[in-house]
Amino acid sequence: MTRCWAEEPTERPDFSQIQVLLRKQNKESRTNILDNLLSRMEQYANNLEELVEERTQAYHEEKRKAEALLYQILPHSVAEQLKRGETVQAEAFDSVTIYFSDIVGFTAISAESTPMEVVTLLNDLYTCFDAIIDNFDVYKVKKTKTFIHIYFYAQCRGLVQF
Repeated sequence: MTRCWAEEPTERPDFSQIQVLLRKQNKESRTNILDNLLSRMEQYANNLEELVEERTQAYHEEKRKAEALLYQILPHSVAEQLKRGETVQAEAFDSVTIYFSDIVGFTAISAESTPMEVVTLLNDLYTCFDAIIDNFDVYKVKKTKTFIHIYFYAQCRGLVQF
């Protein structure tokens, strides 16, 4: 096999030479066909078990990520109903509070800051909001618009690329 890989074509064996070498190799290691077949099946089974184990681990990891995302996007009760394959029932609430936030002077602050400083400021601010919200039984609507602004700003300043 090593000779077949030789850089110089004249040093490589032709097919008839390869056939002679393979027959010689087979005669030296000749075993019962059944033993050979069983050996190959055993190798295949071992490789298949490893492959199934790897794929199973990858599946469980992706399932965990999907569930985490589901719980971030939807209220816990809705996510649970969806996971169980149930029809999600609409919920009614007697009292609802909607909180909007704005950073006064954000344009001026961002103009005087590096892109990383702006992203860090916004990340720290929303991490603080999330920590406070986590102490209460509330459903948090995601800040999609804000994050679009963050990424757009960061892209314009050359911090990230899409």
